[in-house]
Amino acid sequence: MWIQERSPTPAVSPKPSVEARLRWWVERLAIPRHIVADARNNRWVRDQLVAAFRNLGFCVRLQGRYGNVLALPRTAGGEPLTLVAAHYDSVPGCPGADDNASGLAVMLECAGALASTGARVGFIAFNAEEENLAGSRDFVAHGLGSLGNPVAQVHVLEMVGYHGAGRPAEPLPVPWTPPSARVPDFIGVLGRGASNAAAHLAVRSPAAPGLHVLAVKTWGPLHRWFPDLARSDHFPFWSAGLPAVLWTDTGNFRNPNYHRPSDTPDTLDYGFMSEVAELLCAVVADGLAIP
Repeated sequence: MWIQERSPTPAVSPKPSVEARLRWWVERLAIPRHIVADARNNRWVRDQLVAAFRNLGFCVRLQGRYGNVLALPRTAGGEPLTLVAAHYDSVPGCPGADDNASGLAVMLECAGALASTGARVGFIAFNAEEENLAGSRDFVAHGLGSLGNPVAQVHVLEMVGYHGAGRPAEPLPVPWTPPSARVPDFIGVLGRGASNAAAHLAVRSPAAPGLHVLAVKTWGPLHRWFPDLARSDHFPFWSAGLPAVLWTDTGNFRNPNYHRPSDTPDTLDYGFMSEVAELLCAVVADGLAIP
C-alpha cells in the first residue's frame, strides 16, 4: 500500500452555480429508497435519473434485474469507455443524503460538464448496493458483455459530501496514514493495480486546488486483511480484473449520520462537493488523454 497526499491551497473562489445544482439534486433525491422497503421511492429516483441523463443527450437504458441506469454517449462507437458510477438506493427508512445522493449529484454534474464534449464517458447508477453490491455484481457479470464497448476505467462515487471540518481525527481503515490525513477534511481516492494511475492523476492534478486529496494505492488481495477496502461498487470490477477507483469521504469513519435518519441534505458541504466534481472531471479527461 502506498499513500499520497495533496494539501489544499487556501482562498479558492466559490462556485455558487455548481453548489446550487448539487444541492438541488441532493435535496430532490434524498428520500428513503431501499429497493424493497421503499420500493416506490426507489423507482421514482431511478426514473429521475433516466430523465436527467436523457435530457443531457445520453442513450439511456435499464440494465439487469435490479434496474441499473446505464447512460452512454451516442458517439462512442466501439471505442473503450470510461464509466462514472454511483448507487441510487439507500438503507430502509434513511434519506441517504451523503449515502449516496451526494455521489449521484456529483455524477450528474460530471455528466453535464462532459455531455457536449464528445468524450467517451458513460455513466451508471447502480441499484441494490446496500444488498451486498447486488446491482454492480449483476452489471459486471451480465451487463459488461452487452455493453458494446470495452471498459478502460471505472470511477465509483460513494459518499462524497460530508466534509467533517472541526470533527475529531478519524480512525481510517488503512494503516500508515500520515497525521495530516487523520483530519476529516479530505476526499479519498482508492485504487488497485492498474487503476492506481487514476489515483495518481487525482493527487497530482492542479484542478480543484482547495481540495485536500488522499490517494491510496493498493495491489493484490489486500482487502482480505482490510475488508473495508471492498465495501462499495468498485469491488466487483476489481474481482473481475478491471481497473476501478473509489472516491469517498470515508463514510462511516467520518460521518456520524451514516445509515441513520439524520443523513439529511443540510449536513453536507456543497463547496466541498463542487471541488470533488471539478477534480473528478479533470481526472476523467486526463485519463482519456492517456494512450
